[in-house]
Parts: sequence; C-alpha cells; structure tokens
Amino acid sequence: MLVDSSYTIVVPDVDILTRVCGTNDSNLKLIEKHLGVPVFTRGNELSVDNADPEVQQEFRFIIDRIIDELGDGEEGSEDMIASILNTDIHSISNDPLSITVPGGIRKVYPKTANHARYIRALRDYDMVFCTGAAGSGKTFLAVAEALRLVLSHKKSTIVLTRPVVEAGESLGFLPGDLEQKINPYLQPLYDAMGMIIHRETIHKMLEMGAIEIAPLAYMRGRTLHNSVIILDEAQNTTREQMKMFLTRMGENSKVFITGDVTQIDLPRRVPSGLVNAMKVLESIPEIAMITMEIGDVVRNPLVQKIVQAYENEQQDE
Repeated sequence: MLVDSSYTIVVPDVDILTRVCGTNDSNLKLIEKHLGVPVFTRGNELSVDNADPEVQQEFRFIIDRIIDELGDGEEGSEDMIASILNTDIHSISNDPLSITVPGGIRKVYPKTANHARYIRALRDYDMVFCTGAAGSGKTFLAVAEALRLVLSHKKSTIVLTRPVVEAGESLGFLPGDLEQKINPYLQPLYDAMGMIIHRETIHKMLEMGAIEIAPLAYMRGRTLHNSVIILDEAQNTTREQMKMFLTRMGENSKVFITGDVTQIDLPRRVPSGLVNAMKVLESIPEIAMITMEIGDVVRNPLVQKIVQAYENEQQDE
C-alpha cells in the first residue's frame, strides 16, 4: 500500500503566496536549504514531499510565520526570512522576537539563533551583558530595543556611555564642549540609531533629553531611574569603573552592557572591568550573559573571515 508522504499548505491569497516565495523563488530556496528538502508550488499550494512529522511541523511553522509577518505589512526581506528560520519552534512564546520601533524605518529581526536569544534576554532581564566580535550585532540590537522601549513610552530616557579614552578617560585636551568631545566616541551608537529611525527623530530626542550622552567618568554619583542605559566598548573599563557604572541603576531601569573581550586596550596590568564583572556576577540569576560567535557576524561576509583569521592566529601563538 502506497502512503502519501507529501504535506501541503493552501495559501488563499495568490499575492501573499508570491511574496512568500520571494523574487525568483529566493525565499523558497532559503527554506529548502534550511529544511533539507525541496518545496513545491502548484497553483496556490506549497508542499514538501517528506513523511517526517518534524519536517512537516517546521514547514507549517515557517510558512505561517511568514504569512503573519506579511499580513503586518512586511515585504518579506531576507532578514525576516532568516529570523524565522533561526527560531527554535520548541521554545516559542507569544512575544515576537522581532523589534518594532514606533515610527521606525524598519523592523529589526534576529539573523541568527544567538541574536534571537539576545533579544529574548533584552526583553526578559533588567541587566544584560553581551560580548562578541565586531559586527556580531550586540550594540545594534541593544540600541534597537532601547529605542523601542523609549518610543513606546515604557522608559523615559536612553543614556549612552562608553570609556572615552581607553586607559584614562582624559577629555580635557580635546577641543570643544563636552558634547563635541564625546560625540566621536559615540558615533557607532548614532550610526545604529540611524539604521532604525529617521535622523530627524534622533535630533528631536536629543533636544528633548530622551537621548542623553554621558561619558563614563561623569556618571559617578548619579542614579538613573526609568531609563535604558547602554555601556558600549565595556571591555575598556577598569574594575572600579564597571562597579561604579553598574551601581548607577535606578528604579524601573534596564542596563545593557556590550563589549569585545578580544579588543581590550587597557594597559597590560589593568584587568578589564567587563571580564571581571562577568565572573563576579555570573551566579546572579537576574542577570543575563550572552556570547556572540563568529557565525553571528552580520557585516560584509569578509569581516567574518577576517575575525576568524585573527582567532586562528591567537590559537597558533
């Protein structure tokens, strides 16, 4: 007796089906590569010829999620498809993993499984450490979540800070006022914002005080309430600076700490505050710690190869 092993999903809207498939079936090719089986189209139907219930379940989940996103007005970008394909269907919650910023230019999707874990941590924890190589999305996703929280009125202020001069934070010799001195160091954070919201919105938020720039050295003695505080390049803090920063956290605030422990610029005998804090605080369950890997680098593919080459060199030494 022959058993039909195919599994078919009927898509009632032909326009939606076309967008699910993507230009020249580009989305279907990504789905096929992910599932390891071909996907067939016939009329308004999508099918896989595979009897494995796990494959069928994941196929149904992927198509349903894509249709849901398209129904919300999304265009079916590769970022969106990659985000869905990297979602663990066995750990689904009702809270979407994408980041939608009110008035934003784009919806932000996790491109890897670690990105998805990171977004979940940013949602669920009030303090999140994220370490990883350049281009792994650690700062971009923190900025996106911070903008979502402030522009949806869940928090009042984003406070951006970082060690300004790697070993000493000496601002006095730089020309201009405080904002002019600190702006070049915070440019990567502004760049991340500019990919998510309009530049005019950034300027308005700065003028209204909804975005505040604060050199790490100038934060001593403050308590920050109802804020999202982002410490970038945290590997270049000393232990004392990191302890001071972490204790600035006030009521109803979130703290996101990002850094790359392979790019510590402190003097040799000065321990990194980021490395120290992650050891000292690792047993506190209310603090999340996420580590990005080579596969999470989402800049030009050449960047991933460069990072890998340098890691290989360190292992050979």
